[in-house]
Amino acid sequence: MRERLTAKIRKILSPEEMLPLGGREAKVIAVSNQKGGVGKTTTSVNLGAGLSLFHHKKVLLVDMDAQGHIAVSLNHLAANGRGIGQVLTSNNGSIMDVIVPTDVARLDMTPSDHSLLEAESGLAGKIGREFILRKALTRARTYYDFILIDCPPNLGNLTVNAYVASDYLLIPCDLSALALEGLEGILEVVDTVNFRLNHPLKILGVLATRVDRRNMVMNETVFEKLKEAFSDRLFDTQIRINTDLNKAQLAGKPIFLFAASSAGARDYRALSQEMIERIESDTSPVRA
Repeated sequence: MRERLTAKIRKILSPEEMLPLGGREAKVIAVSNQKGGVGKTTTSVNLGAGLSLFHHKKVLLVDMDAQGHIAVSLNHLAANGRGIGQVLTSNNGSIMDVIVPTDVARLDMTPSDHSLLEAESGLAGKIGREFILRKALTRARTYYDFILIDCPPNLGNLTVNAYVASDYLLIPCDLSALALEGLEGILEVVDTVNFRLNHPLKILGVLATRVDRRNMVMNETVFEKLKEAFSDRLFDTQIRINTDLNKAQLAGKPIFLFAASSAGARDYRALSQEMIERIESDTSPVRA
């Protein structure tokens, strides 16, 4: 009788729930903008590397974009063809099973995989679909100081899952004429997550990316509009246009390991410092 009961419990419990807890309590940050080409993946990878290298934090990168750009940026393929998509679509998948180390000390990642393409629609039919990633990260949170989620460039089921799993939202935004397009949609989803799903997601900040210092008039115009909308939530750090960032991504390395003295490396190191300071100064609870 006892053996049958134990077998049933094991069948109900996911492998993740049977793992021991670690001794950490990760802050989870969704990196998101429904506008493509604003540097979401570049920011996720280099911010994660900066936290690991300069602040000695243990960091996990979670790739929720089916394009799999985090794996490309870190020269990794999905372990045995498995990735985060299979965790989200299976009934008892464990995110701990798909974590792989990178070449950066204290920096791990979960690769994207092709099943993420199916997960966007597949999640729609699941009960409690908005909370699947949050539940899957329960054990992982106790093994890391920070978990950064690279979201797809839309506001679908995968992005909502990332928001509900996160404590903070970081929004990369270029200073183009269309920079503010889509930010209203993000704020509407944040309101939905906060009030309808009762999850206290905070906007950590809006990060100006792809900043061309030669175009000061446009920069100042867009920057002022962002300042009006987000006031103190706008990061002081700006990520300048820097060809070394693109070259580092093609080489499969964080900027710090590719061109340590470049403008891109200086900008992302400054961002990691500013982000740490913001989170340390936030004394309000991140969970309801």
